[in-house]
Amino acid sequence: MSTYTATIRWHRTGNGDFTKGQYSRAHEWTFDGGVTVPASASPHVVPAPWSDPQGIDPEEAFIASLSSCHMLFFIDYARRDGWTIDSYHDDAEGLMEKRADGKIAMTRVTLRPRIIWHGVPPEEDDIADLHHRAHEACFIANSVNTEVIIDQ
Repeated sequence: MSTYTATIRWHRTGNGDFTKGQYSRAHEWTFDGGVTVPASASPHVVPAPWSDPQGIDPEEAFIASLSSCHMLFFIDYARRDGWTIDSYHDDAEGLMEKRADGKIAMTRVTLRPRIIWHGVPPEEDDIADLHHRAHEACFIANSVNTEVIIDQ
């Protein structure tokens, strides 16, 4: 199989009292292709100024990862079935809540794909089948317990 890497870098900055949680959660993610992106704890979890709202937080990355994986499989299955897609846009949303065991988790991710087809689009049943196959094949969806809903 394949191995993927990411390097996470953080260093303490600022004048806050570290022992009281007054430190920046801003950090960087560098991926195996060389791209570096700013990251931070979510401002929903750690308020500014100790988080950076401009950085990608792990929760956003989780949702983006599920959406991107689903999209890539969906587009490829459409291609294999003879359909052409001009654009795919997804306003994905994740719900973080307390589970029955008291732990906080991303319990549901809703994908809202909007697809522009080239030429005559497939029937709704065909589109639903493409989504089903994409979800079943998605490596990320197969790696998590989160409910994933496709809201067409």
